[in-house]
Amino acid sequence: MLIEMERVCIYPKDVQIVTGKSERWGREVIKKIKSHFSKQPHQLVSIDEFCQYTGLSVNSVIEKLRA
Repeated sequence: MLIEMERVCIYPKDVQIVTGKSERWGREVIKKIKSHFSKQPHQLVSIDEFCQYTGLSVNSVIEKLRA
């Protein structure tokens, strides 16, 4: 029996896929989200935090990343 795991964190390449912008722009967005949520540089950004920051729905982001 295989259990499909949902990813919790989002990476610049994922931001690129969701937004259609460049990976460099995705790195900048991740950096801004970390600053907004007062995260340290080594901490990861969750999909929920990305959605809160951008105003996108979690379901639409997860659906786009699965495609």
